[in-house]
Amino acid sequence: MVSRHLCSAGYDSNEKTFDKILIANRGEIACRVIKTCKKMGIKTVAIHSDVDASSVHVKMADEAVCVGPAPTSQSYLNMDAIMEAIKKTRAQAVHPGYGFLSENKEFAKYLAAEDVVFIGPDTHAIQAMGDKIESKLLAKKAKVNTIPGFDGVVKDADEAVRIAREIGYPVMIKASAGGGGKGMRIAWDDEETRDGFRFSSQEAASSFGDDRLLIEKFIDNPRHIEIQVLGDKHGNALWLNERECSIQRRNQKVVEEAPSIFLDSETRRAMGEQAVALAKAVKYSSAGTVEFLVDSKKNFYFLEMNTRLQVEHPVTECITGLDLVQEMIRVAKGYPLRHRQADIPINGWAVECRVYAEDPYKSFGLPSIGRLSQYEEPVHLPGVRVDSGIQPGSDISIYYDPMISKLITYGSDRTEALKRMEDALDNYVIRGVTHNIALLREVIINSRFIEGDINTKFLSDVYPDGFKGHKLTENERNQLLAIASSLFVAFQLRAQHFQEHENSRVPIIKPQEANWELSVKLHDEVHTVVASNSGPAFSVEVDGSKLNVTGTWNLASPLLSVNVDGTQRTIQCLSREAGGNMSIQFLGTVYQVHILTKLAAELNKFMLEKVAEDTSSILRSPMPGVVVAVSVKPGDVVAEGQEICVIEAMKMQNSMTAGKTGKVKSVHCKAGDTVGEGDLLVELE
Repeated sequence: MVSRHLCSAGYDSNEKTFDKILIANRGEIACRVIKTCKKMGIKTVAIHSDVDASSVHVKMADEAVCVGPAPTSQSYLNMDAIMEAIKKTRAQAVHPGYGFLSENKEFAKYLAAEDVVFIGPDTHAIQAMGDKIESKLLAKKAKVNTIPGFDGVVKDADEAVRIAREIGYPVMIKASAGGGGKGMRIAWDDEETRDGFRFSSQEAASSFGDDRLLIEKFIDNPRHIEIQVLGDKHGNALWLNERECSIQRRNQKVVEEAPSIFLDSETRRAMGEQAVALAKAVKYSSAGTVEFLVDSKKNFYFLEMNTRLQVEHPVTECITGLDLVQEMIRVAKGYPLRHRQADIPINGWAVECRVYAEDPYKSFGLPSIGRLSQYEEPVHLPGVRVDSGIQPGSDISIYYDPMISKLITYGSDRTEALKRMEDALDNYVIRGVTHNIALLREVIINSRFIEGDINTKFLSDVYPDGFKGHKLTENERNQLLAIASSLFVAFQLRAQHFQEHENSRVPIIKPQEANWELSVKLHDEVHTVVASNSGPAFSVEVDGSKLNVTGTWNLASPLLSVNVDGTQRTIQCLSREAGGNMSIQFLGTVYQVHILTKLAAELNKFMLEKVAEDTSSILRSPMPGVVVAVSVKPGDVVAEGQEICVIEAMKMQNSMTAGKTGKVKSVHCKAGDTVGEGDLLVELE
């Protein structure tokens, strides 16, 4: 559920705005808007697809209307059904959140025709800034620094290659109507330009219904820093400082913070003033964001303007004390801004981690689906805000973005905010879906990140071979082995205790176990461990070195707080099997530990090993999705790395390639099929 706010904005109850607002969105952003509406005494209407009928945003709103089946094109993008819901509920205004119809000028026009207020900028600003070609020309005119590129629509792949050569590689190919990293490709040569043109136009058509593309110079190793602006209908506009959003994968942000460790006050002011100049040039009235690329010499270039609330707006709220949704509602009603530029502070530091239902070990995060069997947010900790739209039992489905929540921590400075984030990630319980907490935690403790040496290629630079989880130091490894062994003994003692209290007919021989001799396997290495306990305190010897472990050992709790030689650790025991396998989340990463008593370990040597499947000759789907295209048939000869099929998952297109050179034996999918993770797609001979 959504937690407390961490922003100090007051509300004037005499200032009348709207009686009822419809939120044309779902998930965490719908919940976020409803919270502010409640604070302002405004009634709310939620819309939902049939699969979202019991979602948190539906429960939070005063009224709810179903607008169609699960696919977004038939529900959350279904303008006719949404207009019908507005008429039915007599909502006076619509807040679109982000994504979906938030930057759709047709929707804004429909609303205007029905005298319904759109809580966002007017259609002129949406159109001007939503089109990357037009926005760049406007930015140039408003004396905003822009990136060298081609100011027009690219007709075909041949023209794309010609333009790319003129600008000079590398180039960025992107959808004119794009956003959210969809329909964007970087090309370093002619071949990549042709491929990029094909994929980007397909993605743009399926995500935005508009396949127009443009090309510009790709700034190598840039930072992605954006300025939050706020304008009213009276010609006033402010900049609310910057957000550093350089930690990205597939052009989508993963970790954001405010302010940026990189900017000095002079650069901040120059960027802020250019952002406001652009906002005034399009008579911008609402909250909006001007995105810039900043190179290592602090040269900054206009990237695009988002004419809506950004996903990462909470970090700005934390350091300024403003409630951006409240400001949007006030401006939409026609009130002038309450603040002057000199009133906008930078108080403290805020960091946001986007918690996704994704497998970070696959391309830094391929979507995962499932039901949350257990879910606890770390809102009991100081300086923590969680914006989410889910609860235990919620489904993360194939139809929508795989975001679980936005985890925000606030501190008096960056060090405190990051320490709080580390604790918050350790105390976050998410079961039932694969999640990216391991990756998030590794990023925020990475020395380069802590020093502020970051750019948009941070993940691929730090993890050139892909993300592999936390690398344990020898001390950390011993801590993990000691904790796992203590847990194993605690479980055994509980089982004995339970048996002793049963009125069993069979007399139980009480094992006089003072020392537990264990064989513990981690990462294919077997360690000899001797553990003994006195109450909640354990003395554990790992490969000859002694550690003292104390804890409450509440084995029913999903979180265990343990102390190892004076170091406090919060761990999660995710699973435990009778065969000795234990799955433990430690320092954010999940480790598989195999623990057996000395006798069981001796006997285990006689057990047969399961033979692993040869995966080079088969192609399985790495994630749930829909097959868009299949480019091979039985009998075809394919080369290693050749594209076999394209799978679309959560609005991103992914090219599946052959693992080796060979002949296609059988094809198990066709365009339009829905596939699950691990489903067989193609077999080679």
